[in-house]
Amino acid sequence: MSDVTKILGRIDAGDCLALQELLPLVCDELRQLAAQRMRRERCASAPRLPHTFMNPD
Repeated sequence: MSDVTKILGRIDAGDCLALQELLPLVCDELRQLAAQRMRRERCASAPRLPHTFMNPD
């Protein structure tokens, strides 16, 4: 069982302090996903750049 799942169970059981543990985990995961997506999009668009400059129409 992941840490997030355990923390969600504690929140469901009424542990208000568990939310303070959950938010940093979720924010870190979102940052990692965003960084991966940005790298992937940057790599995917790189081959199009020379074509764009050579054929602006």
